[in-house]
Amino acid sequence: MKKIITFLAIAGLFTLQSCTTSGSFEIDPIPVATSEVFEVTTSFNSTNNYSRLITLNPPIYSSDVVLVYRLSGITPQGSDIWKLLPETHYFANGTLDFGYDYDYTATDISVFMVGNDLQSVSTNYRLNQVLRIVITPASFSKTIDKNNINAVMSALNVDKSQIKKIDL
Repeated sequence: MKKIITFLAIAGLFTLQSCTTSGSFEIDPIPVATSEVFEVTTSFNSTNNYSRLITLNPPIYSSDVVLVYRLSGITPQGSDIWKLLPETHYFANGTLDFGYDYDYTATDISVFMVGNDLQSVSTNYRLNQVLRIVITPASFSKTIDKNNINAVMSALNVDKSQIKKIDL
C-alpha cells in the first residue's frame, strides 16, 4: 500500500508541473501581491449621516488588509501628520466627544464619525477631510508599524506619485 501511495505522489508531481523544451521542469510562479493607495477628500455632515462609502473597483482579495489614515495637520516643517483610524477624541472629563472609524468589505470601505453630538463637532474635523486608504496584503500588515504611514508606504515601496485620487 505504501508503494502505491508513493507512486501516486511521484506521478502527481510530474503531472502538476509544466515541462519546457529542454526537458527540465518548472513551477508556474505565484502571482505577486501588490498594494494600492488611494486618497479621497470628503466631508461628514447630517446629509450623509456623518459617513462616506467608497466603492472599490476592482474588489480586493479576502486576504487583504485595509488601513485608513486621516490627515490631521501639518508640522512646522511642512510635513503631513497622518493618524491611523480608528481615531478618538475625548472631553476633558474622559468621556467620548467624537471619533472616526471604518469598516470594509471586498467591494467598499465605509468611513464614518462616531459620537453623541456630531453636529456640534467643529467643522475643522468634519469638512474637507483628507483620507488615505492603503490596501495591503495581510503578510505585510504583520511586519510593519501601521501607526506610521511613512513606514507603511516605504515598506510597500509606494511613493506619492502612485497614490490614486478618488473623486466622490
